[in-house]
Amino acid sequence: MFSKRLMSCLRPCASLPSGRLLCTAATKEGSAPDMAEGNPLLHVSNVRNRLREIVGASTNWSDHRRAMSERASLSSELARSQSDLPARRMKDSLLEVHLPLGSQPQLREKYLTFHNSVRFGRILEDLDSLAVLISYSHTCNPALKRSPLSIVTALVDKIDMRQQVIYPDCDIKFTGHVTWVGKTSIEAKMHMTQYRNGAYSPVLDATFVMVARDPENKRAAFVNPLKPDGPEEEELFRQGEANKSRRVELSTSSLLKVAPTAEERNVVHALFLNTLDAKTVSFRGRVLPPDSVWMEDAKVKGLEICHPQERNIFNRIFGGFLMRKAYELAWANASAFGGCRPALVAVDDILFQKPVEIGSLLLLSSQVCYTQDNYIQVRVHSEVFEPLSRQHNTTNVFHFTFVSDRRVVDVVPRTYGEAMLYLDGKRHFNHTVAL
Repeated sequence: MFSKRLMSCLRPCASLPSGRLLCTAATKEGSAPDMAEGNPLLHVSNVRNRLREIVGASTNWSDHRRAMSERASLSSELARSQSDLPARRMKDSLLEVHLPLGSQPQLREKYLTFHNSVRFGRILEDLDSLAVLISYSHTCNPALKRSPLSIVTALVDKIDMRQQVIYPDCDIKFTGHVTWVGKTSIEAKMHMTQYRNGAYSPVLDATFVMVARDPENKRAAFVNPLKPDGPEEEELFRQGEANKSRRVELSTSSLLKVAPTAEERNVVHALFLNTLDAKTVSFRGRVLPPDSVWMEDAKVKGLEICHPQERNIFNRIFGGFLMRKAYELAWANASAFGGCRPALVAVDDILFQKPVEIGSLLLLSSQVCYTQDNYIQVRVHSEVFEPLSRQHNTTNVFHFTFVSDRRVVDVVPRTYGEAMLYLDGKRHFNHTVAL
């Protein structure tokens, strides 16, 4: 399943007690039988250990400055142009990672919710780590002891749920590989399946965009080009090109840059007219329509102190941790808003604008910004607050689409800024849900 080049990059972990390849027989219900057939699957708990080995990161916080200063010397090993790097195939980065919830009850505790389902925030953490490892597998140079590249998550393009229920006592398998490459960026597609009733069934499909930086994470670095092999891989590569073009188009049409379309302006005006007080007929008199909630009353906020325990291999806050906290806040908001246990439909357009440093005060603000029938669109804005300077800097924006088992009330904007949030939520909803 693994190419020879990829196996040479992964082989060192076989000698590590905490980083071995898992290849054991499944003996309990919900465990996949193919584990007994000798297929080498990387255990999910060892992915981050393998990443630390690839970049030479220390597992001790007290050693992190020394380890990072040593990486500065790796700059001389960076390619001066992409043409200096050998082309890679999609199968060179193919990885399978095993999450044995069916056979390891102790591991199951980490992923269990109080509703006896799987914590999706933990799944987001695993997907983020896997996307980084896939990218390093694509850029692996067996001749180097450590990779000179700093590969970080730039964007979660989209996560589509194929089923709403994730069972806490059945094995999970993640598979993924690189599907598109630019000069300094990498698109990785991943699929999550779960073993139940004698077969693996699809749970979700995810697309992450990673960027390569120099050893000190200060400037962009070149990555190996990708050479599609066959019609199927060529189609995946074309989809990657289309995804890039779509992201550029969405960026240029952002409501933070250009005015709403004529159709969107009509939507905003209709919302305004629907809130006018019929008695006063005044621009200042606003009345909440029946079965509605003002947008300002559909917020839930949170604060996180960023401790070293949540750091990534580059000693900044782990992107998966940020996604987990944002998702859990969004779910709580959707639950309170809808009076239900909402199910996730899609994650869309998570943008990582700035890294979050250790010791930061991270402010998270979730906003129900659009509703339709039984769907709830939630936007989470995260920012770092610097107590000494009193400055706020945006780090991430997250978009989540949930579905309820009943129709939810409408969310209504009162100000122009809220109307723009409403339209932005409507855009993301239309992109992720085809009614």
